[in-house]
Amino acid sequence: MSDLERRLATDHPSALDLEAFRTALAARAEAAGEVDVAYGALDSPVGELTVFVTPRGVVRIAFADEERDAILGEMAARLSPRILPAAAATDTARRQLDEFLAGRRHEFDLPLDWSLVRGFAVGVLRATAAVPYGSTTTYREVAAAAGSPRAARAAGNALGSNPIPIVVPCHRVLHASGGLGGYAGGLDRKRVLLRLEGSLPPDQGTRWGRPASRCT
Repeated sequence: MSDLERRLATDHPSALDLEAFRTALAARAEAAGEVDVAYGALDSPVGELTVFVTPRGVVRIAFADEERDAILGEMAARLSPRILPAAAATDTARRQLDEFLAGRRHEFDLPLDWSLVRGFAVGVLRATAAVPYGSTTTYREVAAAAGSPRAARAAGNALGSNPIPIVVPCHRVLHASGGLGGYAGGLDRKRVLLRLEGSLPPDQGTRWGRPASRCT
């Protein structure tokens, strides 16, 4: 048990159940500047999403299919081991995602933390973030926007490691032939997002598929 946990346990020896204890721990740790990565969950039309934020902004959005322990390990190794569930810190991002997925928001107004992205991928994902609601583009076009028009395959690899899906809308990037390509949460989720934006006609039911990568 950390010093912070001991202090909380001493202050509240029996009044808090586990969930309330965690909430109090997160609030106290955040107030003390002891949280580098906070996360909170959101139920949505594409399944539960987990939103991770740092003081710089949204750093990661995970679908329910992704292994929570693996993600926490990634965050600890690449960013900081000081990670806590802290819903309040993620409120703005979760509210905007909820509004977007309900069709009430067309643009996100969120700071983004690109710490999990390197090199050419930064340009590709920034170009992807600029694709307007209701529009689609291709791998070649985002590669060109990132400064390398012949690097469509590399652009696909960069989209395959997009850590902030939906907010950075890799679902709007398609094959030049018009094919959907792949998607982190499975093609059914990609279709749902494109239909939400009016980029695909509605059709019958969907089943979430297990992804091979985040966005391709």
